[in-house]
Amino acid sequence: MDIRKIDWNEAWKKAHAEGSRKWKDPGFWNRRAPSFAKHAAESPYASDFIGIMQPEQHWSVLDVGCGAGTLARPLSKMVKQITAIDSSDVMITLLQEQCAKEGLLNVTALNIGWEEDWEKAGVGIHDVTIASRSLIVEDLKEALNKLNRFARKRVYISALVGDGPFDRRIFEAIGLEIDRRPDYIYIYNLLYQMGIYADVTFVTNQGHGKVYSDLEAAVQDLRWMIDELNSEKEVLLREYLRRNLIKKEGGWGLPHQHVVRWAIISWSIS
Repeated sequence: MDIRKIDWNEAWKKAHAEGSRKWKDPGFWNRRAPSFAKHAAESPYASDFIGIMQPEQHWSVLDVGCGAGTLARPLSKMVKQITAIDSSDVMITLLQEQCAKEGLLNVTALNIGWEEDWEKAGVGIHDVTIASRSLIVEDLKEALNKLNRFARKRVYISALVGDGPFDRRIFEAIGLEIDRRPDYIYIYNLLYQMGIYADVTFVTNQGHGKVYSDLEAAVQDLRWMIDELNSEKEVLLREYLRRNLIKKEGGWGLPHQHVVRWAIISWSIS
């Protein structure tokens, strides 16, 4: 098969349609916002992404799908101005509260989604646009073109590689399938078809290098990963952890290392 003849935007739409619709539901992210924000704050992902960006002090940055400010907050201390948008009003509230707490005055947080009219909402062109783990869209080509239109200099996006942060062993243990979205290769191949020769850097971290004080701490830490953690599935999760947690220095941990990879894809605006 000649992959150059594949319509990668249509392939994305098909793969996206086969996945769960929950990823596009702001209510889903509203429910997950507190645990997701806590998990993101403890991950080295933000520093890896920013290290690849090499931000400049005079930049204005548009952060699309900003969440609770995983990138917006640290970036605000390195650039001139940030506009952070997200379809989840709870995420935006968490970001605004944290910015107020930290005295970050150069972050404008707006409750706006991918499909809305950004110009009408007052979002202007920025030096750089970023979409960090947030390309949860049906029409990928339209989203990429939109990022291009709102950037003067460069675009940075990130996407999962394979299962990303979701540990297949845990899902199998509690009888759930990983609800996977199409990963980075769709994006990279579509960019190629659009005449964009993007740079790609992979960042890697260990998903389960943590040490927990006890079983309950492990359960609470893993909740962010499993949206469908009802009482029955929680019993299975506890049983899995009870069987698999081993003694480590300072507490308890899982014996395996779940390797999490993200693809950071970027290109210049010509």
